[in-house]
Amino acid sequence: MQNGTLGDSGRGVEILVGVTGSIAAYKAAIIVSQLRQRGYGVSVVMTAAATELVGQATFEALSGRPVRTSLFRTDLVHTHIELARSADLFCIAPATANILSKAAAGIADDLVSTLILSFDKPILFAPAMNPSMWLKPVIQNNVKKLIEFGSTIIYPETGRTSCGETGVGRMASPETIITAIVNAIESKHLPAKKTR
Repeated sequence: MQNGTLGDSGRGVEILVGVTGSIAAYKAAIIVSQLRQRGYGVSVVMTAAATELVGQATFEALSGRPVRTSLFRTDLVHTHIELARSADLFCIAPATANILSKAAAGIADDLVSTLILSFDKPILFAPAMNPSMWLKPVIQNNVKKLIEFGSTIIYPETGRTSCGETGVGRMASPETIITAIVNAIESKHLPAKKTR
């Protein structure tokens, strides 16, 4: 198949990466690059806020595929439902407080949140936010809900965040996130799929 279509992975495993509006979005580029190097097929979807931090052209170059940013574009082959059906795993990295809250409440008002709601395979969230936001009871409650719903949380690290504060909230390292993705794939014993 040509670049830009699903199913061109050497391993036959497809990973969907959701990028939301945190300064940690630049780390998602590392994740996409390293997943591709491991032989996985990777498709990227972004929120509008994320595109203000890292250009979608970066992710298109790294994934070798078009990047979706809207529910309403019709010039790309795959609809959001097809994206959800074609992927084996969905990792949202970085996952902002906003997307965690939407996912916990079942709100679907953009492409990323709609994909979360329609995705019925493993979903991993890698939160990234200000330490005070991370510690808010409402966010911790939303995290618990997502775990109860069957999602995996790749917990943030302690350290200095982009806002200059120190505490828990910095997104886990790309290496930690990739390890979690690979472990999730292996634990599900995902078979290699034949490409179309």
